[in-house]
Amino acid sequence: MMTDPFFYAAAIPAVIMVGLSKGGFGGAMALLGVPLMALAVSPVQAAAILLPILIVMDIVSLWTWRSHKDNKTLAIMLPGALIGITIGWATAAWVTAPMIRLIVGAVALWFVWRYIMQNLAAARTGGKQPPRGHQPVPGVLWGTLSGFTSFVSHAGGPPYQIYTLPLQQDPKTYTGTSVRFFAIMNAVKLVPYFALGQFDATNLSTSLALAPLAPVATLAGAFIVRRMKPDIFYPFMYAMVLLAALKLIWDGAIHLLA
Repeated sequence: MMTDPFFYAAAIPAVIMVGLSKGGFGGAMALLGVPLMALAVSPVQAAAILLPILIVMDIVSLWTWRSHKDNKTLAIMLPGALIGITIGWATAAWVTAPMIRLIVGAVALWFVWRYIMQNLAAARTGGKQPPRGHQPVPGVLWGTLSGFTSFVSHAGGPPYQIYTLPLQQDPKTYTGTSVRFFAIMNAVKLVPYFALGQFDATNLSTSLALAPLAPVATLAGAFIVRRMKPDIFYPFMYAMVLLAALKLIWDGAIHLLA
């Protein structure tokens, strides 16, 4: 188990932020988990320590949001996500995480910009942007990108949100569906992570030491989201996507320039 106090000074806030995100707060805070922990250990080791904790958070989230889901979203996006994870595992030796972060960040930034422009246009005409219906082909494609980026750099949130946020589902349905989607992805990721040798006794024992924080932070996030109205929830979620996009672009650009 890790014994460096500096590591825990970085890891404890990281786990809390990821837990709040898992509770329903969106992906922006989750993206800070690995970079914070990477202040004390390598990014690869940080991701390996965090994955078992994510599994604990997923279990808590699945129980918390057990009555809320949209099966059609899952049926459309999960096959693509499994394909994306497979591609990520097969190309792990060649694909660079910074480039993926930069691309995903740029796409997410475009997505938020389009949302703002559409709402400004709707405001000028006195209308409101209507919900978009399901589109199987784009859903599979965004699911594939979510699975791939989740495997490569734990950045599967923005591609998922690009497809699902325009559906304008009830906040509880949206959160319950996203919880199931990422819980399944994280469970599937365990197999290739083991195959790539990402887990050892030190990392697993460190994960176990941090795990008690997971349910507390996750339940806190769910408590807040349950009390948010759609008119607050969706602008907040788009703001989270914007922060995630800027964080991904920053991380990708810094590493590529270095």
